[in-house]
Amino acid sequence: MTDLPRLGTVLYPAQDVEQAVAFYRDELGLTLKFQDGDRFAAFEGGGTTFAIAGPEEDVTGGAPAASFKVEDVAATVERLTAAGATLVRGPEEGPHEIRAVLRDPAGSPLVLYGSR
Repeated sequence: MTDLPRLGTVLYPAQDVEQAVAFYRDELGLTLKFQDGDRFAAFEGGGTTFAIAGPEEDVTGGAPAASFKVEDVAATVERLTAAGATLVRGPEEGPHEIRAVLRDPAGSPLVLYGSR
């Protein structure tokens, strides 16, 4: 692989995106970079995006997850499942990228994403 995966996003599910945005923006002081209504919000996290996923965008079933940007989502899924990860969903086209959700061999969720 020529490009190493990079931690691009830490994803937190929330039932109420507006409430979560108000908390992390107004109380913690994070800078809101982008919000897609009640679906998704992204904050500047000091080099890694901190993201809030509403119910429509909650791809991990309510669990926080690290999201890794990779060059080829399908090839990375294949390699990780061969190494013991479990594919939960995808690869699929999301509203902003191609993504897949897996569980590592210990059962922790992770998201892979890349450009369309």
